[in-house]
Amino acid sequence: MSRTLTVGIAGLGAIGLHLARALDAGVEGLRLHSVAARDHAKARDNLAGFRNPPPIVDLAALAEADIVVEAAPAAIFEAVATAAIARGRIFVPSSVGALLPRMHLVEEARRTGARIVVPTGALLGLDAVRAAAEGEVSSVTIQTRKPPRGLVGAPYLEKNGIDVMAVTEPKLIFSGNAFDAAAGFPANVNVAAALALAGIGPQRTTVEIWADPTVTRNTHTIRVEAAAARLTMTIENVPSEENPRTGKITPLSILACLRGLTSTLKVGS
Repeated sequence: MSRTLTVGIAGLGAIGLHLARALDAGVEGLRLHSVAARDHAKARDNLAGFRNPPPIVDLAALAEADIVVEAAPAAIFEAVATAAIARGRIFVPSSVGALLPRMHLVEEARRTGARIVVPTGALLGLDAVRAAAEGEVSSVTIQTRKPPRGLVGAPYLEKNGIDVMAVTEPKLIFSGNAFDAAAGFPANVNVAAALALAGIGPQRTTVEIWADPTVTRNTHTIRVEAAAARLTMTIENVPSEENPRTGKITPLSILACLRGLTSTLKVGS
């Protein structure tokens, strides 16, 4: 692509701030346009060292950028997505689980000419899953193991009175489909949502979530049984210091996704 695409980022937490710094440092074909954050004073402090500090705007104004990246709490997902899609922008969500109960946004994007581009995030092998899903797939499962502190605050745990910080050995705390997992663990299973969208859908994608005090990394194991291939993949992600619910690889994945939108050479399907 010959022109530079502008990027607006919703959220300046563990994902958004890392991404903003990378764009400010310089990425060919991309320019940081604006950011939105709940705490403007903190955001100004975080942006103080930037070469070209972007303006801090409201969520609707982010949609003036060509690409809108959602890196905020899932509670404001719809506000960010709706504004971007209404303007026909490229919308890149990090809270992918919040998209599953809002698939009407896909139809709206089709109407406005917008695109919803889901990054790989903390997973691996989505290219292979997408390829396998072009044929017959009999099952897709994902097992997630996280240190207990990375699961604290999940609605499913609070509803069922589960204290993960009291867990002293690996404990299965959820087993079900990706749709229910995304509702019960909105900050923890964006990986399962991305896998479901790449493969056979949220109702048929099986999810296990383990609170595991023996691990120090967020670990995801994917198993796919398909006519074209049998896939078994495991990734061990280093948790972010700022937010143990997400991995350090997540903002890097979004940056790689953005590069792919402008690169002359793009590797992977």
